[in-house]
Amino acid sequence: MKKIVVVGGGAAGIMAALRCSAAGHDVVLLEKNEKLGKKLFITGKGRCNLTNACDVSDLFSNVVSNARFLYSAFYNFSNQDTIAFFEDLGLRTKEERGGRVFPVSDKSSDVIRVLSGECRRRGVQVRLNTEAAGLLTESGAETGKIVKGVSLSGGGQILADAVILATGGVSYPSTGSTGDGYRMAESVGHVIRPVRAGLTGIHVKEDTASLLQGLTLKNCFIYITGEKNPGRHLYEGMGELLFTHYGVSGPLVLSASSLIGDLLGEQELKLHIDLKPALSAEQLDKRILRDFDAAPNVNIKNALVHLLPKSLIPVMLSLCGIREEDKVNQISREQRGRLRGCCKDFVLTLTSLRPIGEAIITRGGISTGEVDPGCMASKKAEGLYFAGEILDVDALTGGYNLQIAWSTGYAACSNL
Repeated sequence: MKKIVVVGGGAAGIMAALRCSAAGHDVVLLEKNEKLGKKLFITGKGRCNLTNACDVSDLFSNVVSNARFLYSAFYNFSNQDTIAFFEDLGLRTKEERGGRVFPVSDKSSDVIRVLSGECRRRGVQVRLNTEAAGLLTESGAETGKIVKGVSLSGGGQILADAVILATGGVSYPSTGSTGDGYRMAESVGHVIRPVRAGLTGIHVKEDTASLLQGLTLKNCFIYITGEKNPGRHLYEGMGELLFTHYGVSGPLVLSASSLIGDLLGEQELKLHIDLKPALSAEQLDKRILRDFDAAPNVNIKNALVHLLPKSLIPVMLSLCGIREEDKVNQISREQRGRLRGCCKDFVLTLTSLRPIGEAIITRGGISTGEVDPGCMASKKAEGLYFAGEILDVDALTGGYNLQIAWSTGYAACSNL
């Protein structure tokens, strides 16, 4: 039996603690907040998107950074294993659009409840309101340092045979993700890849977005282009987009932010929105003509209520150079063509990501080249392991980031 300290009571840390306890080790789980799973509680808008029910091989195509590093972790504890794990704990799950898996109750609190209960059942020593301040080390022959435990910010220390850092990144700092693990890893020689926002909203240059604040486009198609190669789509997708006071957000934009975020500032990026992806340009023109023929003497703004969301109509008319009070029978063929064009290609200029503190995940972190992908062991310090968002791995929306947490947590210390 080994004494193992897990630092961080989020998804990865809890899974690591349970896995180590199941292997017969004496486990202490340190959490600086007043309860476990504080970030888990707010994931999936409070519903907790546990994982994605896609084929295991498809997990990798949804990982943005260092997918190959996760090969062993994903296959040793897959998304199907995650579903089975929670079902065995008594948490019923359901699959929704896009393979997203949620608890049937739609309550993230139920996820935390069953995980906390399993910690108690397995004898994991959970110490809340307890913050690790640093690593206790001594000189070693192989890696140069051996981790022997952790010191605590309130004084005292805990000796251990192994320490697992599962402290997350720096997004949502109110949940306790304040970069503590990075500092501890750096103290034993680890390289921290630049941390930046992932899965976050994007600012736009035009005032248009703020005029549309609160509007959600449920089924639109978007693609993003750059000025260096305008014919290439840097990102494209179909789904939901939300206009905000600063620009755009929603599932489509969140995923796009992780793929194009590093390009912002290097070149001008354009967001193209097809408001009517189910219709060709010709079909859309016929649809507009039908609406016009049905009400030739009404103001144009009132004739478009069945075609566009109400708040979007004045914006589109302004872009097309059409006055809201113009009658439908006054609209020229050219103006109608501009309206059709704007509906099929509504363009905004992307400028910057929202602050990392607002991001759903942190990109960057512990360099994967310094971590054993099979058991998440540090190559810099013996007895040190990592799990979850602290690593330089991240994925798109849809449950993939939580799967990274479960899989790397399960893998951590698996060599002991």
